[in-house]
This record gives sequence, C-alpha cells and structure tokens, in this order.
Amino acid sequence: MADRDSIADPWGARTPYGPGQRWPVRVDSHLAAGTGEEDVQRWVPAASVLHSNGDAMDIAVRDGRIVGVRGRARDRVNHGRLGPKDLFGWQANASPDRLTRPLVRDGGRLVPTDWDTAMDRIVARTRRLLADAGPSALGFYTTGQLFLEEYYTLAVIAHGGLGTAHLDGNTRLCTATAAEALKESFGCDGQPGSYSDIDHADVIALFGHNMAETQTVLWSRVLDRLAGPRPPALVCVAPRPTPVARAATVHLAPLPGTNLALMNGLLHAVIAGGWLDHDYLAAYTVGFEELRARVAPCTPEATEAVCDVPAVEIRRAAAVLGGARRLLSTVLQGFYQSHQATAAAVQVNNLHLLRGMLGRPGCGVLQMNGQPSAQNTRECGANGDLPGFRNWANDAHVAELARVWNVEPERIPHYGPPTHAMRMLRYAEQGSLRMLWVSGTNPAVSLPELARVRAILARDSLFLVVQDLYLTETARFADVVLPAATWGEKTGTLTNADRTVHLSEKAVEPPGEARPDLDIFLDYAARLDLRDRDGGPLVHWHDAESAFAAWRECSRGRPCDYSGLSYPLLRERGGVQWPCTADRPDGTERLYADGRFFSAPDQCESYGRDLVTGAPFEETDYRALNPFGRAVIRAADHLPPHEPPTADHPLVLVTGRTVHHFHTRTKTGRAPELQAAAPDVWVELASADAAAAGVAAGDLVEVSTARGYVRAPARITGIRPGVLFLPFHYGYWDTPAGSGPGPDTAPRAANELTPTDWDPASKQPLFKTAAARLRRVGPTAPREAR
Repeated sequence: MADRDSIADPWGARTPYGPGQRWPVRVDSHLAAGTGEEDVQRWVPAASVLHSNGDAMDIAVRDGRIVGVRGRARDRVNHGRLGPKDLFGWQANASPDRLTRPLVRDGGRLVPTDWDTAMDRIVARTRRLLADAGPSALGFYTTGQLFLEEYYTLAVIAHGGLGTAHLDGNTRLCTATAAEALKESFGCDGQPGSYSDIDHADVIALFGHNMAETQTVLWSRVLDRLAGPRPPALVCVAPRPTPVARAATVHLAPLPGTNLALMNGLLHAVIAGGWLDHDYLAAYTVGFEELRARVAPCTPEATEAVCDVPAVEIRRAAAVLGGARRLLSTVLQGFYQSHQATAAAVQVNNLHLLRGMLGRPGCGVLQMNGQPSAQNTRECGANGDLPGFRNWANDAHVAELARVWNVEPERIPHYGPPTHAMRMLRYAEQGSLRMLWVSGTNPAVSLPELARVRAILARDSLFLVVQDLYLTETARFADVVLPAATWGEKTGTLTNADRTVHLSEKAVEPPGEARPDLDIFLDYAARLDLRDRDGGPLVHWHDAESAFAAWRECSRGRPCDYSGLSYPLLRERGGVQWPCTADRPDGTERLYADGRFFSAPDQCESYGRDLVTGAPFEETDYRALNPFGRAVIRAADHLPPHEPPTADHPLVLVTGRTVHHFHTRTKTGRAPELQAAAPDVWVELASADAAAAGVAAGDLVEVSTARGYVRAPARITGIRPGVLFLPFHYGYWDTPAGSGPGPDTAPRAANELTPTDWDPASKQPLFKTAAARLRRVGPTAPREAR
C-alpha cells in the first residue's frame, strides 16, 4: 500500500499495461501522523467528494474521528488509487471553524440560535411569500457535491410541493453544457462511454479537459497506458501547456473563443480525408448532409485564420482522429465555459458519429462533469430539469412524474424551460425572486461579475438561506445559516461521470448540532406539511435508504434506470454503472452499443435547441427531423466572441483549476497540505506578453477587465501569447476563515473580472472570454501585505 508524497507527485508510480489488459491495482493511502494501520478501529466505505472521478475509498476511524483514507482495490473506477484531494481533503471535516449551530440575522449581525427558531423563520417566510407572491418568489440553488437522495428530495419539495420552477445547481457553472450536448446529439443526458475505454483506445482526445489536474486518478490510467506497450496517441486542445498538452502527440492551442471554429475545421478535414463510417451514418444518424455543407468552407487554412492554429497541425490532428481504430474523447471546462460552448461540445459527439465510434470498447465520448455528484443533480431534477431525464415539454412525461409523486400534473411547473441559475440571479436583482436557499455552494466566489453578485445577495428584498459547513463568503450575506453535515458524516449515493454509482457511508458524527442535508430538507417538508393529492405526506421517506428506494421507483423505465440497485447490492459490489435493471443486473458499461438511442420523440429528454440562439425546438419540428429515434448530427457556424480584445484590453483572460484545490476552497483550503501547496492566487502569462509589460517571474501584476481587477504574482509559462490565466479558487478574503479584507487588500477572486454572459443553449456562464489588460505593480509583496 503506497503512502506517497502526492503533493509533489499527484499521479504516483507507473503500473504500465497494454491495450485490452486490465489496469493493475495500486492502493494509495494516507493516515494522520502517529497513526498506523493497527490503530484504525473501523474502515468505512465511501467515494470521493472533491472531484468527479468517483474514486472509491475506505475511511479510517479511530475514537470516533476520521484519521485517514485508503483506496479500494476492487473498485472498477480507481483500482485502489487516490489523488491528493482524496488523500488530504478529509482533514477539512475537523476544521475548528466548522458551523455547529444555526445562525440568524439579528440587528444586522449573525447570531447563534436553535434549530426550531431557524427553521421557523424559513417556513414562515416561505408561507408568506407563497400567499403574497406565489411559488415564483421562491428559489433554490444547490451544488454538485450532495448525495442523490438529497437532490431528489429537494426536487420533490421544490417542483412537486411548492410548485416553483426556480431550482438549479452550481452544476450550471461546470456541466450544464455536458448535459445539453448529450441531449442535442442523443436526445438525452447520460455519458455514452466508460472509464474502461482508456484500456482499449488507440487514440484519446481531450478537448478543453485538463485531466491531469482535475481527475488525477483517471490521468494515472492514461499515463499507465502511455507507459505500456502499444500506447495510444493523444490529441489535446487547450491554450495552456498543461501536463496533458506536454504528453500529447498533437497539441492544438486555439485562441480562446474559437473552439467551434476549430472543431468545424477538424470535421472538415476528417470528411475530406474520407474517414467516415458511411454505413453507421446511414443506419443510425440524421443531419449529416447539413453538417457536410456547413463545414465545407472550414478548410484548415480558413480555420487557421480564425483560431491561429497552423493548418498543418489541424491536418495532423485530423489524421490522428481519422485514423483511429478505437477513439475515446473527453470534454470539460475548456469547452464548457467558453464561447459557443454547446455547439463546440456537440461537434465532439459528431466526430464519433461520423466515425461510428460509440458503444464498443475504446470507442466512446465522456462529456465530463466537474463535480462529484453533478450527474445526480441532473438525474434527480435538481438542476432545473425534471427527475429521471423527463422532458418538461412532453405532457406525458409530466403526467408520469405526477403519478410517481401522486400530485396533479398542473402542480409541477412545466409552462416553459426550467429557470437557470443566472436567470434566478436576475430575478433576485429585479425583486421578483424574494427567497433564495443556497445549499453547499459559494456563489459569492464562483459566479461571474462578483461585484454584481455581492450586491444582489446583500439586497434587503432577498431573504437568503445558506446551508453549508463554514461561514463562507456567501454565508456572510445570509439571513439564516444552517450548519450541515458533510461527507463521512452522513450516508448516501454518488454517481460519477461514467455513470458509476457508489454508496458513501457515515463514518463519524457531525460536529455540534450540524445535520445532514437530507435531514434538513425532510424537516422543511414536514414543517410545511406538504401533502400529495390523497392527503398523505408528499415526502414519505425518512432516511437515506428509503429516499433511495423512492428515487429507484422514479427512475424505473427511464434512461437512468436504478431499479436494479439497492444499498445491500452496492455494499456488496462497490461501484455499479446505470442503467441497472432486472434485465441488466450487473449494470451497463457503455450506452448505444446497439445503435439505439434515447432519442425517439416520445422518449427523449429534450427536443433540442438552436445552438446559436438557444431557442427550444417544438415537438413537431423534432418529430419531422427524427421520427425513428436516431442520433442527431447538429451543425453551427462560428461567431465572434461577445467581448473581443481591444486596444485598451488587448489580452484574453481565462480562468480554471489547479490540482491542489477544488472550487472555492471551502474544504481544500482547510486541508493543511493542500493549502500549503497552493496558498494564493497567481497570474499565468506568456513570455512575450511578460516582456511587453516589463514583467519578470514573481513580479506583482494587476489584471483588469471592464469589471474590476486582481493583483497576484506572475508565472511565466508556455501559455499561448495573448492569453492570461487565473485560478478561480480564491475568494475575496485573505484566508478561508478570515474576517474580511483590510483597507489595502486587493481582490483575489478571478470572478471579479468575468462577465455576466452565458451559452445560449446550455445557459452555462462563460469564464474564458473576458478582454483584459495587464500591468506590472512591482516586486511581489509579502502575502499578508497584499
């Protein structure tokens, strides 16, 4: 069992293997100082909650405390490996600034109170708003880090109980485009591929996906293939010299905002090269001829003029992609958070449809997630959609859900598209949304244009409830703060990016009066006395296992079918991929192996959207396009970004992630090793841009856009010229537990600079297209002086 320095070596020692072989086991672990394995009293099964890979692990418990973790060797996802956030992140559970009692605002200050007082305030405000303004005055904004059972309960309360359409997750910021791209191509969410496709692929293409830092264990799997016999070729699309880019056979670094143009150029070259599966296209797809016509002008030379990627490199990448016998593609934030996000991600799906590479070992698409339970948010309807991948525009789907919940169909809001997070924020700004319940997320750091966000959260007209582990930047604006239990302190299921469901069990008690999120939602429903149409309790479950049983019935017969899963089965088997049914009791490794999609008009989750305008298509349009339920090849033309560089702001700012932190550092900033590895924000820039600004490595620089500025030390790297990079993990406060900025403190949050703009189809905010400028402030100041 390996207890390595995972800060210096995030990926661990190589265990090479060849195509078609099983990935070797390597068990990673970390125990608290002075603790040996003989001191561990219990090992409790769990899964990772600080990234989307779904690494299975066991929690070490001694004297009622978590004292470490180890990877689970038999699990299909990680074969025993753990990344640095897995190995150290558990320490945040015991941070001394954990919330242990509810807080309410009294005289302008947050003061401790009891649960009855806090919940009574929330319930009283809920009832008053329902009576005075109706359900549209209520909104819920959740996370991608809770358990399936909690999302489903929240969706039932919001949609089936209160009747509000205002429910979304912060998955809107990271994986809304993944869901929308899958709906556009296959009629439904759900990843076609499997992590095990890495074991078989001869070409792996990563489109805007820095796997090496966001999913370290999955990258270890790729590295082990690269170290073994007959390694796969790698194609990387990213503007930065990431570890993925350095390992790539071909690295394409397009100008930010031109991903769709690049994809259209690659598809042009693949079509021109004759690398098509004509039989597959004829039997299983619609829309190819429109795509062929749309990309006909997108020659490598024309693409070079837009993307500033050499035409020879475009042809080289197309030859690698076109010559693949088994092609695996992954997509993440480099596409999802950039201009024309859905249109670009859909072209990755199109590449696989052109090549007929779906449903076979090594042939798959993974439109990746950014958070550990983002897939659950979408499945359960906590991202605004309806549970079970049901179509809000299909009356039969709404009626079916109403039968499951035993409510009238009219009670479930389906008069228009669900309300996405950015629209909810606008409603709060305008004053029509008057109560917002934020659970497990920190929008005061993660949303774009933070000065505007802070002003909205601070509005007197908005009753803000925050349910979290710590007094985050967002919680400081709240009217009521609810202390939540976290991973290791509660039981529930997590579904990762390749549809693997894990059971994560309670290992220790939460601190003080903190409660599991599920218990908080159940309490809210009970105090509101939400009823079904027969007068019984609308939320009729009482704990995690009974909530899972309710979800299992809701999912039955839908694409994300959990009907064959249970807690005892997951305890026995470990991770299992949905759909898992009586007919497929072992789960389903890959979707669409038989060329059958979830895209028939009566079955699909969505009728699709116009990729340029975002307007939803009507059922009649969809039936005319795709009457027989084939995969849909959708095309779109590249358009210039909304905020191009100017003479005053000649650079482009992109934000992103680093290997040692997760999102807004509410957990990883409280893990000593992770915080020490990346204690503060920095600015990454190219040597040419540094020279033009007179900047040396380590100098304090200021990055500014039309919305604000951030000051940080400079790192000079091989990033493409004209592009600046800021990690987005860092909030306004100097330390996670700090009391606030001093008079001379410069903002540290990258989202001080990002615009309020979103993709028209997925409604995902754009964090990689801000026009920016750079100036040298001086030599790097000590951190405490900044």
